[in-house]
Amino acid sequence: MKSASKFEKFAARSWNLLNEGKPFTPIFTIGTMVLFHLGDLGSAGRFTEFLFALLTVLPLFIMYFIYDFPLFLRNYLWIPFIVFIVFWPDLNLSLLLFAAGLYFFFTVFFWGTFYYHLRIGTSWLNFTRFWKLVLKNSDSTSGNAQEQLPKFLLLLSVWELSYTAISGGSGLPLADLVIFYGFILLFAFILHKYLFDWKPKAYETYTKDEGPDVPQNGLSDKVIVIVIDGMRKERFYEANTPFLDQLKENGTEYLNMETLYPARTVVCFSSMFTGTYPFEHGIKSNMVYKLGVNTETIFDSLRKVGKRGRLLGIAHLVDAMGSDVETVTAVMHKDKADTNMLARARKIMDEQDPDMFVVQMIGTDQVGHSRGVLYDDYIEKIEEADALIKEFVEWLEAEGKMENTTLVVCADHGQADGIGGHGHLDEGERFVPFFMHGPHIRKGNKVQEKHSLVSLAPTISYLMGAPYPASSRGKVLMDAIKAEKEENEFE
Repeated sequence: MKSASKFEKFAARSWNLLNEGKPFTPIFTIGTMVLFHLGDLGSAGRFTEFLFALLTVLPLFIMYFIYDFPLFLRNYLWIPFIVFIVFWPDLNLSLLLFAAGLYFFFTVFFWGTFYYHLRIGTSWLNFTRFWKLVLKNSDSTSGNAQEQLPKFLLLLSVWELSYTAISGGSGLPLADLVIFYGFILLFAFILHKYLFDWKPKAYETYTKDEGPDVPQNGLSDKVIVIVIDGMRKERFYEANTPFLDQLKENGTEYLNMETLYPARTVVCFSSMFTGTYPFEHGIKSNMVYKLGVNTETIFDSLRKVGKRGRLLGIAHLVDAMGSDVETVTAVMHKDKADTNMLARARKIMDEQDPDMFVVQMIGTDQVGHSRGVLYDDYIEKIEEADALIKEFVEWLEAEGKMENTTLVVCADHGQADGIGGHGHLDEGERFVPFFMHGPHIRKGNKVQEKHSLVSLAPTISYLMGAPYPASSRGKVLMDAIKAEKEENEFE
């Protein structure tokens, strides 16, 4: 199976400019305005007027970059646009219709059909479903029509107003625009201060100060973590997954395991394997502006005691974890992705035999994004993951690599309705499947208490006798680990 090439890593980072909502809005708005006025920009004078008009709308670009309007907050985005229409009713409808058409062409046909067909082999008819997913998507990505439409319609309208005024030689209503911008800034601030209240509360203390002493030689020889990327919890329960059910019924299951905010893949993996939050490790979206986390990782901790960890995943995890990641290409048919991933996992275990091994399974997430989470396609991918994990674990057992091994199976985040959106903790995103199995893990144990995925790194440290990562704040999952008395009974 091919590793991700340098070009693919570059392409993945570039695609995030169009996938993440914050950079997409200015890129799309500027691109649309240039295309619409392409015939006007031949002369130096008109081009200068065009750029000057852009400067007048720059404050609005900045406000929309700072403030997301996720989930139900997006409904309020139409209010500034309506206020604008009241005071400046002469809209350029041709421009706005052109922008809306271009947007749905990009999301439904280019992204939802052409891109997904080339990358993972979805049908050329995927647009017949994808348009509904774009309209339902609730997270702040480019595919969230209910957020992107009012944003770029207002940005284009203000820009067009300024450009028309400057080109016509009339007085630009700068004072009115300043008042209007002040209204939007105050409006956004109030909404986010009083209505943006669903972000999980972070643990305030460090694990090294509050956590239990790490056993000198550890408990487990190996820890294997299988992350089923984007597996929505209630859909997992609906699927027919006999092997995973057996693991969680004969181990410890956390019934209220909470993901991170924002629930993006690179953010979640960074938090899971540093034990801390985005404000500390520095990875705040899939769009990574500075490569590498700012804090110690579980891989660093293992090196301190002469042990080695590896993470097998797709290209963009390199942005956070660097050389501790073995990459695989994400450009493969959706029905081969996880099969190839676990074939590569067996090769790594056979040749490198790491003490801690993390495997990212991507098929479920891919189908959630391309086909939606409320369809049979998504359930089928979860069931496929169950069968593949069974084969992998049985191979590990045959190779003698499961004798004193703790196995963790979890998701990094769930997925919401629409295009499998995730980030801002809509229904289906927040709580994820999480269970542990092994000789040192309690059997038939169900933990109701709320926990966070930041607990994964310090729990691995405890199991493997490694120091906690320096900035880890997660609680060690002691509910799952057998007490000394239970260990003696096991022996």
